[in-house]
Amino acid sequence: MMDEESLGVSGEKLKDSVLVSLIAVFASFNVICDLLVGLPLPFSGVWDSAIFISAPITGITLGPLAGFFSSFIGVMTGHFIYFRDVYEFLFTLGAPIGAMISALILRGKWKIALTYYLALLGAFFATPIAWQLPFWGMWDVYLALGCLFAVIVVVKRWKELWNAKSSTCLFHILALSTFIGLEADVLFRIFIFVPCQTYHLFYGYDTNALQAIWVLGAIETSTKAALSTIITVIMGLPIITLVRKMGFIPSKD
Repeated sequence: MMDEESLGVSGEKLKDSVLVSLIAVFASFNVICDLLVGLPLPFSGVWDSAIFISAPITGITLGPLAGFFSSFIGVMTGHFIYFRDVYEFLFTLGAPIGAMISALILRGKWKIALTYYLALLGAFFATPIAWQLPFWGMWDVYLALGCLFAVIVVVKRWKELWNAKSSTCLFHILALSTFIGLEADVLFRIFIFVPCQTYHLFYGYDTNALQAIWVLGAIETSTKAALSTIITVIMGLPIITLVRKMGFIPSKD
């Protein structure tokens, strides 16, 4: 049987080639999901396509940097193929950021994710118009932050509960990583929309329009986050197992 040395291929080069291939495969997956527009689900302006399904599993499988890059290629390509408007190229950066946060959570890098959440939420509540919006409209973001705090506290005491190599632990790890990453995506879009004032600069919305968006968004983002979490938990284990057999170990990113 021919091995890597007889073929003149080093283990490092083989791993790099696998990573490049995986980035391309998942970028294509993100393009397809980004083109699936008009799903029969609530829509307030956050996700107009199925990108919320592909982004978390991309980050979880590839790792923070490769996952971000692959998702970025996917959503940008998808937005060029199916053009919404020029502003959407800014908002859709939330997808690769969410993929990166999912990857960081899976790998136990809580501090970066926690800093991100606190900084963007702080910017939101420092914006005067935020206090005129329904507080409960972002309940799923608060829940994600609460989950993040709970994970940090629990895992600090019982580290064995966050072992991504264990099939038993992987289910709740995938669920939490997906949910927290998706809500990080939502939070980025909120940051661009409200603290950065694009609701007025880009769209000319007033307070009443924002309040209506907040009410619908409370239903949309939670519904889609729950759907994506279920899909990721079902698909995640076989995908990660397959990727590891290919010689790429995402847990070492």
